[in-house]
Amino acid sequence: MHPQVTDYITNSGNQQEILQTIRQLILDTIPNVTEEFKWSRPVFRADKDFAYLKTAKAYVTLGFFNFQKLQDPDNRLEGTGKDMRHIKLKTINDIDRELLTAWFKTATTI
Repeated sequence: MHPQVTDYITNSGNQQEILQTIRQLILDTIPNVTEEFKWSRPVFRADKDFAYLKTAKAYVTLGFFNFQKLQDPDNRLEGTGKDMRHIKLKTINDIDRELLTAWFKTATTI
């Protein structure tokens, strides 16, 4: 675990539970994952960057690099960028573990 990522989560106020839950889900799902702190946020990497976390006042953004192969039947991914999309997690109940686990696995094989 990267110390700057830990500090980011620890100092995130009311978003701490969401951030820690997502972090642990990534660590449990992707065996060769590494954490980095880039662009003032936690970034998760396997062979390449695949996800990031960012706090906002009312939600946590979970972003994906190279999102094109992710299956999103409920159109939860937002954004208009060429290579990146994100979802907004407002409460711990917004975390769909099954969906996110599948996305993490797919994102690391892209």
